[in-house]
Amino acid sequence: MVSAVKTRQAARLTTRKFTPRTTSRRPAGVSLRKPCSVRPQDRGRGVPRAASAIEVFDGIRAGVLADRSQFFKDLATPFYGANRPGAKVSQGLRDSFWLQGMQAGFKNVFDCIKAFSETDHSDDLRKLNVPALFIHGDDDQIVPIGASAQAAVKIAPKAQLKVYPGAPHGLCSTLKDQVNADLIAFLRT
Repeated sequence: MVSAVKTRQAARLTTRKFTPRTTSRRPAGVSLRKPCSVRPQDRGRGVPRAASAIEVFDGIRAGVLADRSQFFKDLATPFYGANRPGAKVSQGLRDSFWLQGMQAGFKNVFDCIKAFSETDHSDDLRKLNVPALFIHGDDDQIVPIGASAQAAVKIAPKAQLKVYPGAPHGLCSTLKDQVNADLIAFLRT
């Protein structure tokens, strides 16, 4: 299993490094990001017009620069859907998210923002010629499903999408038993 950023790396590895003998590989991605959020040549078309994509990512960079600690504390709430009615997200889980964010250096954070906002993985997804499973929550406030997993599954020829109703971006933590069961079932098929 791989996270959103790692999902595209897995697609790239699968399409570039595996040979026909290794077609038994079965990549899976959870809470995918867009195949391409902002391409340098067409900035502004990656997210709905409410704000251009580059403005969204510039806002993330500004938040990290202004107060990295508070940025990660604030981001944990929508990441895990803790702001939704009935959400059961422990303070410990949110603190763990904050700690992981704080352990990354500024350059690493900025490089990550650039990578997930400007790298186009559409070609890698098109070449993904092995069965792949994409899992995504339909209440993902970080990377909305319509512009990410639903777009990616249309590009990847052998991918299937499993949607978790009401699930947040951090569903590997909030719904870990369901995610693990679905991954095991996929790997056994």
